[in-house]
Amino acid sequence: MSGSNRRHASGLGFGLVHNRRKLLLGIAGLIALAALVFNVSRFAPDTAVHETLEYFGIALIIACILGRTWSSMYIGGRKLKGIVTDGPYSIVRNPLYVFSVIGAAGVGMQLGSITAGLLLGAVVFIFFYLLTLQEEQVLEKLHGDVYRAYCAKVPRMIPNPALWHDAEHIEISPRIVRRTFFDALIFLVAVPAFEMLEKLQVAGHVPTLFHIY
Repeated sequence: MSGSNRRHASGLGFGLVHNRRKLLLGIAGLIALAALVFNVSRFAPDTAVHETLEYFGIALIIACILGRTWSSMYIGGRKLKGIVTDGPYSIVRNPLYVFSVIGAAGVGMQLGSITAGLLLGAVVFIFFYLLTLQEEQVLEKLHGDVYRAYCAKVPRMIPNPALWHDAEHIEISPRIVRRTFFDALIFLVAVPAFEMLEKLQVAGHVPTLFHIY
């Protein structure tokens, strides 16, 4: 099979993986959020601890948006054309997913709860970890020994800052960067959404099953 045919076949494989990813991530996210809807933080709204956790969660969401946008500047749609090993990809193989996990934890913390942040972050981490196993099969078939050497050096999901190195020049796709940025803004929806949920819980319109820290 020629190089272009391999890329085409791999592109189809990646397309299937990512379409499945969107569907399964949506389902997993809805299940996790539904589970959190009927829980309330033991730290009452308007208390210092509750507010601090919410603000820390917002900081995590902002880090997610900026981090995903930064990572997209390096990947630029080149995942099937070559191995990106510079910048954030020099310290972890899947920085886009790592920043999504950070954002998910920030979303959970909008309940004013450490447990909710850890739970939602863990659910998203597990989901993306399993997804990377599928993606790696496609990339290994396409790039062979080069990709295997990269995997042997750079961790899959836990960044190792000691490995950092950067490129002198990168080719940026403005379309991909914009799309990644606006896609990541969905995390910010959690801020007003959970504020509304808190008001409904306080008013007794939404039942609470558990109190969580």
